[in-house]
Amino acid sequence: MYTIEMAYARMRELQDMANRSRAHQPATAVRKAKKQRAAKKR
Repeated sequence: MYTIEMAYARMRELQDMANRSRAHQPATAVRKAKKQRAAKKR
């Protein structure tokens, strides 16, 4: 059985991995990524 808790834990893992991979990129790349995410939310 796949619970909400399991899905949430997996989501957190993926977010942590994404944050780590983004940490060593130049600031401009981070800014571009933020703009793209903001546009998707709308």
